[in-house]
Amino acid sequence: MRSRRVGIATFYRLIAEHGSAEAALEALPGIAAAAGVAGYAPCPEGVARAELRAGRDAGARLVCVGGPGYPQDLLDLDDPPPLLWIKGNPAALDAPRIAVVGARNASSLGTRMARALAAELAAEGYVIVSGLARGVDAAAHSAVLDHGTIAVMAGGVDMLYPAENAALAEALLDKGLRLSEQPMGLQPQARHFPHRNRLVSGLARAVVVIEAAGRSGSLITARAALDQGREVMAVPGHPMDGRSAGCNMLIRDGARLVRNAADVIEALPPRDAPVPQPRLPLEAIPAPPPERRSLQETAALHGAILSRLSPSPLAEDQLIRDLGAPAREVTPVLVDLELSGEVERQAGGLLSLRTRAPQASGAGHS
Repeated sequence: MRSRRVGIATFYRLIAEHGSAEAALEALPGIAAAAGVAGYAPCPEGVARAELRAGRDAGARLVCVGGPGYPQDLLDLDDPPPLLWIKGNPAALDAPRIAVVGARNASSLGTRMARALAAELAAEGYVIVSGLARGVDAAAHSAVLDHGTIAVMAGGVDMLYPAENAALAEALLDKGLRLSEQPMGLQPQARHFPHRNRLVSGLARAVVVIEAAGRSGSLITARAALDQGREVMAVPGHPMDGRSAGCNMLIRDGARLVRNAADVIEALPPRDAPVPQPRLPLEAIPAPPPERRSLQETAALHGAILSRLSPSPLAEDQLIRDLGAPAREVTPVLVDLELSGEVERQAGGLLSLRTRAPQASGAGHS
């Protein structure tokens, strides 16, 4: 799994064709050569051993598909991760689970709803799954620390992102856990988040969306949930608030409207019943656009965005108009710049360059 050009589908195919990981690793250079890749070498054993040591030093545990401790719900996925790192209390995986996801720039009402809904569901015996992002995710996790909650990470379980949620990430380990399919020490990149989102939905019996823009990561999670046969529900919002556009669209297309935990529980079958089939057609949620830019084009777009932003906030739609590029091309690059800390997203869809406060003598960054 840590070798170049080996994804999940390739991993399973290699194991099936060669019978063991050892035989598959021996065959990889020949397979790569046949595909026109010269000089291919699999991941060195020392790299894998170093990852195992890093996990042990961090207090994390590696679980493997088909082995003890692997979440059985993930076997419903077309691409269950062969390896998972888990840190925290594995008992959180024993209870029925509901995913609560939503906007990073959530409104006050949105975060209040996330806290209230998560707390009500936890009181009924459900474990809350989310992505440890700022906004709705953080509010949902923080409301249920005493009951246990699962944070699915886009990077390694030892890489706490965003930094503002580091204390929350540590606090949830007492009764909950952090989980990731990524190697230890891996900093999250934009491309990792959609993969993370399919695990958020895959671990849950249902996904509840609280505030989501028309094309957002939360809708990627909802789409994954539908593909996996999970129930998708949404909290309605004001039609003039862009943060509610995605939720209102889901409800329009058949998602169950959620006002409280009772609405969620009512929609679910008995806990010992099979996972329900989705009520929404998969086509109701737009698929993310394919990546077609070269590295040079991506670098040029990075530069163009940064040249047009300043510490003064600018509306995202205005930025896209100024660039003269399609929104589907600009949005992923903006996510990259947010992750790298160069761009800051503010309430109301505003963007600005992230400013660094002057560091006083002997003091750290705020």
